[in-house]
Amino acid sequence: MLSTLAVLLSLTSLHSLPVATRGNEVDVELVLAVDTSRSMDYEEVRIQREGYVAALQHPDFINAVKMGLIGKIAITYYEWAGEVDPSSVLDWQIIETGADAKAFADKLAARPIATQRRTSISAAITFGTSTIGGNRFEGMRKVIDVSGDGPNNMGGPVETARDQAIASGIIINGLALVLRPSGTTTGLDRYYKDCVIGGPGSFVLPVQKIEDFEVAVRRKLIMEVSGLQPPADVWKIATEPKSDCSVGENQWREFFDR
Repeated sequence: MLSTLAVLLSLTSLHSLPVATRGNEVDVELVLAVDTSRSMDYEEVRIQREGYVAALQHPDFINAVKMGLIGKIAITYYEWAGEVDPSSVLDWQIIETGADAKAFADKLAARPIATQRRTSISAAITFGTSTIGGNRFEGMRKVIDVSGDGPNNMGGPVETARDQAIASGIIINGLALVLRPSGTTTGLDRYYKDCVIGGPGSFVLPVQKIEDFEVAVRRKLIMEVSGLQPPADVWKIATEPKSDCSVGENQWREFFDR
């Protein structure tokens, strides 16, 4: 799949010319919202972190940035579980060169690894919507990239947060970590498709093994920066039944009732 993306990007570059822009204009305003809930163990969280650090510095990602119409993106990162961890937020930064990407990745690598309780995808999306609305950039596209390993079980309804983001012109993509049973009857990737992602060209990619995370996140970043979509056979999700978007909340209520 990565070779296919490389070919598509090279063909796109043949028709791309630099354009005169103001300093705050970028191809994409990209939010990386990363799940660090305790359903993942320390080793999985560490591999996930290293996956982001490596993907952000990979030549394919940097080339995808350079091949944009403007040739630069704005990016931010934070971690979430039951809520967004304020100490995890990396401020918005322009990425235009490999040195820019390395500087951002170095900030991420220097952060301590920690986990939190519960899972609030809605809080992650709401925070992303707010930070996009409050930054100084003007992106041709605005994207929230949510990675997670379970359904929403805390905070507001995930559908409400998703719909508000979409109404603000934001695209939400998902990276579903299908590492163990998630408690969803339809599968976590289907849950993400039905309840989390949205907006023109939105997609979800599943990760079956944590060792595959680096390649998966690199694919996702390249597609988000370039505006491409994954081939149809990359993720196969049954058409029926539709996921119950309140399944996580229901599980917690049943747990406390017991």
